[in-house]
Amino acid sequence: MFELLQFVWTDLLNPEFYIQHGGIWVFLFIVFAETGLFAGFFLPGDSLLFVAGIYSSELAREVVDTGNDFANLLLLSTLVIGAGILGNIVGYWFGRQSGPYLFKREDTFFFKKKHLFAAKEFYEKHGGGAIVFARFLPLIRTFAPIVAGIVQMDRRKFMVYNVVGCVAWALSMLFAGHYLYKFFLDRYQFDIKEHLEVIVILIILVTTAPVIIKLIRSGRK
Repeated sequence: MFELLQFVWTDLLNPEFYIQHGGIWVFLFIVFAETGLFAGFFLPGDSLLFVAGIYSSELAREVVDTGNDFANLLLLSTLVIGAGILGNIVGYWFGRQSGPYLFKREDTFFFKKKHLFAAKEFYEKHGGGAIVFARFLPLIRTFAPIVAGIVQMDRRKFMVYNVVGCVAWALSMLFAGHYLYKFFLDRYQFDIKEHLEVIVILIILVTTAPVIIKLIRSGRK
């Protein structure tokens, strides 16, 4: 109860908050929602996976403790890949079912039409590869599978890009967090956990920069 009283809304933007207070199942749900539900665009994505890589053993033990650090990381990666693939499938199905309705829908707190148009433009420019690239771009990754469904992308083709993109995204972020943490701790006795705020901000800046630049350029036209 004391922890709930200490809750502030900014905690929702802190990936460590979800891991420490929600555990593995809340973490996996966020991965699913952020890649499959348009209301999940505000949830942390890349930074959440990076931090999860640091806590990979603690998270994996909630399912099964393999007794091996690398095996725990692989187990967590497998679960994240599954959640991410399933999330995109749901987004794709929703896009096929809803179709043009979304482009006519008025903006709400959870739904911003500009993000949908940005994903559509990104998809049209990069084709099927957009499903892969979108995994590494906040906002875009939430809407890319929905747009793929709206434009009736071939299901088999979508699944190939879906799997490839999710595997690349999950492994790169989780392994980076896990091994960079160990590298700095062993080599320099520098504990990344004590400076996660700075690390998260850097990840957010790097991953959102392409989207922000694109929006600025579009606004000038």
